Amino acid sequence: MIRSLATGVLLAVATLVPTTPVSAAPVVPDAPSAPAAETPVSINGQLRVCGTKLCNQHGQPVQLRGMSTHGIQWYSQCVKTASLDALAYDWNADILRISLYVQEGGYETDPRRFTDMVHGYIEEATRRGMYALVDWHQLDPGDPNYNLSLAKTFFTEIADRHKNKNNIIYDIANEPNNVSWAGIKSYAEQMVPVIRAKDPDSVIFVGTHGWASLGVSDGRSEADIVNNPVNASNLMYTFHFYAASHQQVYFDALSRAADKLPLFVTEFGTQTYTGDGGNDFTWSQKYLDFLASKKIGWTNWNFSDDFRSGAVFKQNVCAGNNFTGTSVLKPAGVWVRDRIRTPDNFRTPVG
Repeated sequence: MIRSLATGVLLAVATLVPTTPVSAAPVVPDAPSAPAAETPVSINGQLRVCGTKLCNQHGQPVQLRGMSTHGIQWYSQCVKTASLDALAYDWNADILRISLYVQEGGYETDPRRFTDMVHGYIEEATRRGMYALVDWHQLDPGDPNYNLSLAKTFFTEIADRHKNKNNIIYDIANEPNNVSWAGIKSYAEQMVPVIRAKDPDSVIFVGTHGWASLGVSDGRSEADIVNNPVNASNLMYTFHFYAASHQQVYFDALSRAADKLPLFVTEFGTQTYTGDGGNDFTWSQKYLDFLASKKIGWTNWNFSDDFRSGAVFKQNVCAGNNFTGTSVLKPAGVWVRDRIRTPDNFRTPVG
């Protein structure tokens, strides 16, 4: 995920492949699930960036909270009718991050199949009134320019198909690494017009250097971005952290950047950078308290039954159809579900 500044080790939990890869297609319910009377999307509508905040249709800052899938080439069995119903109606999530790996057995191996899977997951999130965050999960190679042509093809189709929806967010580069901020900025300034040509009003995210650490894992800082921002409006920058590994230095960078840049935490874990090991709920809570104070949204890694402690479900849960409550969850799952379930503070003109 993120390289540790202290150790210089590449934190690449996301590239670790399960023992048995899964290639199931998304499951579509026989009949649409009944949405709640009010959903995150019905309340907030089309989002936009206002200053350093993500704002709703009423111009009020909002904090979205939800979950990220694991790589859909491996864990599509965890993203189905029952699990998405649980995420929307039991967890009360606002947002689903759809993690589409580019390499590692992902998009580049079968663009048609994986694009269709993403279309399906967007429809599922929409049906349940959640925001759909389309994550172009480029990781290795770390320079997003390597996949520029593929990204243009993918996002052109996604934006064209879903341009009339008001719940789509585009994340054009997960965890850039071994690339300068200038290289990421160049990529973003080529990609933003591609999406805007089809969908002119949706919010776009772009990963920061050093595995989305605001440059910290590369020995850099948020100053690179503050001094040379992407030349585009309605755009936010992403930050990732793993609480047992990324503590004061990373937290300080986030704290400084929050007053200068529009930020969204598209990935975090309560454990170590490997997505495994013990949970540090103290540092996790410190981060989440800060994010709440700044109304910075987040999605947790990850909504699967992988054996690592960072996967919220116990092993083999995804083979069944029971995803509600806490009995199916690992400790990290219990913890993050509780924090997603905390009532939203969505402000409206009369709220």
